[in-house]
Amino acid sequence: MLEYLSMLVDTHAHLMDAAYAADLPAVLDRAAAAQVSTIVCVGYDLASSRSAVELAACQPGCYAAVGVHPNYLAEAPPGWLNEVRALAQAPRVVAIGETGLDYYRTYTPGDVQREGFAAQLALSAELDLPVVIHCRDAEADVVRALEQHSPGAHPPGVWHCFSGSLASMQAATARGYYISFAGSVTFKNAGALRAVAAQVPAQHLLVETDSPYLSPVPHRGERNEPAWVRLTAAVLAELRGVPLGELARQTSANAGRLFRWESEASG
Repeated sequence: MLEYLSMLVDTHAHLMDAAYAADLPAVLDRAAAAQVSTIVCVGYDLASSRSAVELAACQPGCYAAVGVHPNYLAEAPPGWLNEVRALAQAPRVVAIGETGLDYYRTYTPGDVQREGFAAQLALSAELDLPVVIHCRDAEADVVRALEQHSPGAHPPGVWHCFSGSLASMQAATARGYYISFAGSVTFKNAGALRAVAAQVPAQHLLVETDSPYLSPVPHRGERNEPAWVRLTAAVLAELRGVPLGELARQTSANAGRLFRWESEASG
């Protein structure tokens, strides 16, 4: 029963997306009904980062992350990093990102991606904010960048929507990073990913939707939304042999420790 479970945190969603333009209040109501207490709205370019800040300012359960995704770096204007720095000063901004590397798509040349990633890693250290990391077909270079990153005293960040190897997970967690799983871990062809998810240290585990993308089974192919983070959490709990309530409490506590918000996220 939902009422006996701890609250969940959706650590990565794009509620600023046009996919929610017609019914965002209903989406937030469904999240609350599913006991999703807190949602991190993650920017992927300057416009979406501004929108994330605005949304967090008016929705008590929402926080913002600001940054430029590797696929959008090629079209980022001069001075984009300074604008990210300025946006990061806003209330309820809890992270830099999403940033990272994406060699699956070629919207941005690799050297530009790597420079932008390094710049946002440095900004996260400068501002003592965690970083939200995107990785697609770029594991070796992402791990190399994380090993070279020198964060502040707090947890350095999260590898979101993790789809990598056991070795990459272990390299990241050894550096203090958190590992977050989205609906892809529920897919029938995700056996290797589920094997990794079962082995993430409990104190480094997070859960997300990446809404509006990657809807978990049985909603695969539909628009995703934060209420469905519970479906992904249930699969993770089963994989790890723990009750869903325990996993919800652990991941919510982990999110609060990483993003350093009020106790509301712990449920």
